[in-house]
Amino acid sequence: MGMVSAARMETFLIVARQGSIRRAATQLHVTEAAVSAAVAHIEKQLGAKLVAKAGRGIALTEAGRVYAEYCRSILGLMKEAQAAVRQAEIGRLRIGVVATAGESVLLRPLAKFRNRYPDIELSLSIHPRDVLFVELLHHETDLVIAGRPPRDAGLVTRARRASQLVVVGAPDRCRDPLRSTWLLRGRGSGTRDATLALLDQLQISPPTLTLGSHGAVIAAAREGLGVTLIHNDAVEHHVETGALRVLPVDGTPLDRAWHAITTRTPTPTTRLFLAHIMDRAEVGEDAFHNPTTFS
Repeated sequence: MGMVSAARMETFLIVARQGSIRRAATQLHVTEAAVSAAVAHIEKQLGAKLVAKAGRGIALTEAGRVYAEYCRSILGLMKEAQAAVRQAEIGRLRIGVVATAGESVLLRPLAKFRNRYPDIELSLSIHPRDVLFVELLHHETDLVIAGRPPRDAGLVTRARRASQLVVVGAPDRCRDPLRSTWLLRGRGSGTRDATLALLDQLQISPPTLTLGSHGAVIAAAREGLGVTLIHNDAVEHHVETGALRVLPVDGTPLDRAWHAITTRTPTPTTRLFLAHIMDRAEVGEDAFHNPTTFS
């Protein structure tokens, strides 16, 4: 049995994501025949059927779903291997963050890191927590900044930074949070899960309004559309200017530290970034702490 090339794995993954040979061919700028041939070649090599016709497109078989997961990890590890042998100061760093951390926790330390190490190739992606942890497990991201990782996932918290979840609303509109509309983030958000757990604990079922983005939740709260549970880092400025106020609600504030998370094998460049965000002399009050000394 021969080995399947990385290029064919990439092709198969695009077919899997697109659910269509035609759309995959368009994305890859090749013919549909070339894409079909690549998939057929992999199926022959593996001795397994990976795709089946479904309506106008294709669907993955159970074997296809399993193989796609392996492809993600293998390709992610290959790219990680290339980065791991380069010197830390000229390496590549892919950071994944949840929206709140991206806007209110990471930008200043990241700007200082870029100034300090201008030759590092940086990329930043903002996704819901659940998506980020899946990417990290597949070695598609080097470091994630989010809430606590799932237990037994094989992920390691390398640094933490204290943060709290507080309930905020417009000062003149939301006097009684228990009788207000609660503004929620989309599915996959850790803050959404924490909000639903809090409402459960308070034994209330208020009207809710789901807004897709972190920015939209803050804007809606400022306009008096409702109250929201949110990281204090994200609303510090709005509270200081009086656009929002922190509302007293039983069970809050909730301690929800930010975690800097990697796999068990962080690259040298990832380690360099972790040292940077824990360096108080460099990043000041934005600094993270070693998780073992964190209280």
